[in-house]
Amino acid sequence: MLKILQDTVCSQEALSSSLSTQLFHPQKQVHYLKREFTIKKKFYRILEKIRLYLIKKLLPHLEDRRKYHQEFASSTSFHGVHNIVQTQSKTRKVLWLLVVAGCLAIVIWQIYSRFTYYFSWPTTTTVVVQYVENVKFPAVTFCNLNRFQAHAVNNLRIIFLIWNIVSGVFQKFSMEDKYSQELNDFLLGNQKFSIKEFTRKNGFYLNSSTLLECDFFGKPCYPQDFEHVFTEYGNCFTFNYNDLPARRVSLSGRGLHLLFDVQQEKFTDEPALGYTDAGITFVIHSPKELPRFDGLGLLTPVGMHAQVSIRQLKSIIQEYPWGECKPDIKLQYHKIYSINGCLQECKARYIQDRCGCLPFILPGNGTECDLLKFYNCVYPAVYDIEVKGLCTVGTHNSTCPAPCEETDYPTTITYSSFGGEKAIKYFSAKLKKSPEYVRQNLVRIDIKYHDLSYKITQQQKALTISELLADVGGQLGLFCGASMITIIELLEYIFTNFCWICIFLLLKAPEMPQWNNPSQNQPTHKEKKKEIQEC
Repeated sequence: MLKILQDTVCSQEALSSSLSTQLFHPQKQVHYLKREFTIKKKFYRILEKIRLYLIKKLLPHLEDRRKYHQEFASSTSFHGVHNIVQTQSKTRKVLWLLVVAGCLAIVIWQIYSRFTYYFSWPTTTTVVVQYVENVKFPAVTFCNLNRFQAHAVNNLRIIFLIWNIVSGVFQKFSMEDKYSQELNDFLLGNQKFSIKEFTRKNGFYLNSSTLLECDFFGKPCYPQDFEHVFTEYGNCFTFNYNDLPARRVSLSGRGLHLLFDVQQEKFTDEPALGYTDAGITFVIHSPKELPRFDGLGLLTPVGMHAQVSIRQLKSIIQEYPWGECKPDIKLQYHKIYSINGCLQECKARYIQDRCGCLPFILPGNGTECDLLKFYNCVYPAVYDIEVKGLCTVGTHNSTCPAPCEETDYPTTITYSSFGGEKAIKYFSAKLKKSPEYVRQNLVRIDIKYHDLSYKITQQQKALTISELLADVGGQLGLFCGASMITIIELLEYIFTNFCWICIFLLLKAPEMPQWNNPSQNQPTHKEKKKEIQEC
């Protein structure tokens, strides 16, 4: 029994050894170890050659290194250091050491304060008044405060409410609940109704009967010189909309002179919605920008003569982080960047994405929204834009940051009653209207430059990079007598010592170990076979 058990164990060991011989052949193992030994040996030979080269060529002797430090301290243009090294008196050494350390501390503090001030992005504002021989005349947009013709809306009072909803993309309009049912009934019964065409046809118009007189710098102008535009006041008309080169003013006190007939018996509005005045409202703006009446419109009531004196103000704002403008921002449907144009394009994108259509009073190319879309989608979308702040203005990280350049026209306006008794009689006879009609319908507006000049308000960097370098150089020169040459000397000294440290670290690399030949320690195939046979 013992013999059988022994034979079984030996046969299992022999089988295991045979498998091991097939999977891990001793000759292959020896070859692999020899190859690894050869690679490591070559690596250490290369390292040893590098070590010998560094010792012989690059690493100076201890005395040479001490001499280099001594020469640097004696010859550097960093004032005060040579006094510490060369003087023999310990008292003088300590004194000069304190002086150099104190000056160095002051320099570091001054440089730190200048860099802190620079990275606070400070600015200054300069105002320059430039006098010129002639100056460009701005664009002026005029609107009648009575937006619609009376005969068209006498039996359709809901039009006023509809237009307020449509123009709500310019100025948010809060609708009372009492109008909701009336509005719903009208929309359901008039789904093909176009408020755009209705307003263009039945809103305020400009012709020889409403524009009685027009004179620009001594030359007559006509209704066809005005461009039609939609605003919250319905049909409005812009003079100098295309910025003609001929429309320049070369003499102060002269400009655009207009006489309007608002025709109150023909045009009307809804007092219940807050439109209670009669007259002409207008806004002065750059010819390349759209008119913006919200908070900027000027008003001339009927029977009044408005004399408007304007100045041209150019504002230049620095880009972020000094200012809040972004010079690379461009608008898709406007020639120049403006906050008003940017807001309109922002609202147009949001409404088009949400409602699948575009209000006709906003810029862009898209399907025009019908009345149902205006009421059910556009109106709530405008509310979301206002409440959620989807189109923000002002700062550099807002949707519409401040423009880098902007032209404004500050105004001074004075009023007087239109016409004396003789003037009233003259216009009454000319228009074949009663004196009361003249007082209740005529509006005269004169717009002129105060003088032939424009004011430039420019935001500038309080500290430029060249001024910062000059400040730093001045502090270094004042307290340490240092210059750019001194800085280069210090960098060279630091680099040289850094190289020596690296060489020292390389010289401390481990020595090449004594590797034994793997073939000497590995049992041969015959020895393995003999062990199996003995088993």
